[in-house]
Amino acid sequence: VSHLPAKLINGGIAGIVGVTCVFPIDLAKTRLQNQRPGQQVYKSMIDCLIKTVRSEGYFGMYRGAAVNLTLVTPEKAIKLAANDFFRCHLSKDGRGLTVFREMLAGCAAGMCQVIITTPMEMLKIQLQDAGRLAAQQRKPGIIPPNRLATTNAVLSRSYNVVPSTSPRVISATQIARELLHSQGIQGLYKGLGATLLRDVPFSIVYFPLFANLNKLGKPSPDAAAPFYWSFISGCVAGSTAAVVVNPCDVVKTRLQSLSKGANEESYNGIIDCFSKIMKREGPSAFLKGAGCRALVIAPLFGIVQVMYFLGVGEFIMSQSSLKLISD
Repeated sequence: VSHLPAKLINGGIAGIVGVTCVFPIDLAKTRLQNQRPGQQVYKSMIDCLIKTVRSEGYFGMYRGAAVNLTLVTPEKAIKLAANDFFRCHLSKDGRGLTVFREMLAGCAAGMCQVIITTPMEMLKIQLQDAGRLAAQQRKPGIIPPNRLATTNAVLSRSYNVVPSTSPRVISATQIARELLHSQGIQGLYKGLGATLLRDVPFSIVYFPLFANLNKLGKPSPDAAAPFYWSFISGCVAGSTAAVVVNPCDVVKTRLQSLSKGANEESYNGIIDCFSKIMKREGPSAFLKGAGCRALVIAPLFGIVQVMYFLGVGEFIMSQSSLKLISD
């Protein structure tokens, strides 16, 4: 754990670089997951991105990015620190961890990170989905604008629910303030159970899979794997874990969306959401956005491995007085 500060810097930089690179794909994932049968605005990820740029401009693809960029560093920091901490305590006499213990460390890390992840995703989803609701109103024959139902007055005003106005931009701070005012802190933690259901299995799959894939590329047990091997291992482990937990991600996105279009049902918790999606949209609905999610997660974790390989955090720590922390 002595290298923890450097690891946190690596994780933070990787998160910021990664989010900037893949955020438009993440936006497409949210909008595709929130679509209901018969009310499709977007046919595919590419179609979604093209329509977003046409109607909202280039920066429309980055709606909600500020929330992610602000909170991705503490999120990555907690995840990496927790995983390191539990791995350290679960390893016996400095020997390697068994797969079960690696899964246990990943599970614990996933449980810790939801402290930041849940409110971050909650705010991000409102901002990402606003354009879909506005596009749904504009599409003829789907929904008359005056029938758009929402659960929140501030969100409805900000999301162009009134037919005659042009879309108004809302900030994450406004949404957070409104939620805290109307529902208290639990308003920001709506979908906590679904976030746990997604992030804990993700970490259980990702960390052991990456460790074992990376091990295959090591020339000897004590040597480090080559840079390209770590990058590929991060991408493969990340995208595999992302697809495995995609059904939970769909449920989480639906539960955390406060603004609904007309005829878009509300859900009372995880089980209700699972059963309604299964009944009305079939099992294929749980794979909505899976390709997008794999495309988001793969480079994100590949970039994390690049940062570790380059030792950016270690370089920064060695150049500053903060290196005392790691002694």
